[in-house]
Amino acid sequence: MAKSKSESAPVTFDPDRGPILSIRFLISLVLILGGIAWIAFYYVGVRAPIDEFGVPGKETGPGFLRDLDGYNYLIGFAALMLGLAFSAHPKTPLGRGRGVVVGMLGCFLIGLAWICVYYAINQDPSSVPIFNDLGQKNLFVGISFMAVGFTFATRWE
Repeated sequence: MAKSKSESAPVTFDPDRGPILSIRFLISLVLILGGIAWIAFYYVGVRAPIDEFGVPGKETGPGFLRDLDGYNYLIGFAALMLGLAFSAHPKTPLGRGRGVVVGMLGCFLIGLAWICVYYAINQDPSSVPIFNDLGQKNLFVGISFMAVGFTFATRWE
């Protein structure tokens, strides 16, 4: 006779599912959060604010970030996309089971939404943060999210 679920010992580690926290997952989180933080810090703390007449103000923040200028967005989004792609591995929660579907659909929908928002505000992007600085490069950001979605799709079983 089989034991009921209440009588069996609780399972703390399931070898089929793998660990929740791994070195790969922590690296992915650091890259994702670091990329978002890099973009946010550049936009809020370093970039020259533009007034209502379109005249840029004075840049502030660390000198090396001011010198990088538009490459700050490239660094931030590259770290974000690399972290997402790095998390599409069976050793991370997003790389196995339902996490693959969540990561894939999430990246596809974020990429689609990014491109749709860009086209909707294309005439006057000055009111939307980050979109106003990127211009046509917003298409690259949306397509990059979709490309990362395809890395998750390769793990889908």
